[in-house]
Amino acid sequence: MCRVLNSILAVTAVAGVAGFAESSRAPSMEGAWQAVEVSMTGPGARTIRPLQPNLAIFTAKHYSHIDIHADGPRPSLTDPSKASAEELRQAWGPVVAEAGGYEHSRDSLVMHPVVAKNPASMVQGAFTSYAYRIAGDTLWLTMQRTERGPVTNPPTIKFTRVE
Repeated sequence: MCRVLNSILAVTAVAGVAGFAESSRAPSMEGAWQAVEVSMTGPGARTIRPLQPNLAIFTAKHYSHIDIHADGPRPSLTDPSKASAEELRQAWGPVVAEAGGYEHSRDSLVMHPVVAKNPASMVQGAFTSYAYRIAGDTLWLTMQRTERGPVTNPPTIKFTRVE
């Protein structure tokens, strides 16, 4: 009887320690996220929600994101080969796409693009640094600086985990 009780106590203790170790780990950035809100600061400060379709994916060392930066739906092009320059700008101009590597510390995230829709984002030494915070399935990124220097009136992007 004593052995059975000790075995139960040992299993319970191991399970408790394992549960504590699991719950004490820092929340992971890895996964798929959707931006649900952008808070702009400075002159013309505003909060934008809901947002156009978007998706950000973080692996252990890399990221990819595609966003639509428009106030409304983009026009559909039935035949892009016949579209005017203005129609192409309206349909494809708001699309932002970028992928690359990242590094992070306790509260700082630095993204280094490798490929982007905008060639200016791919210059040698390009980076964007964010302050970040994760609580449960919510991630907040606040832009801090780029290779050009500190960001004036930094926006904060709120994400929710989708996977």
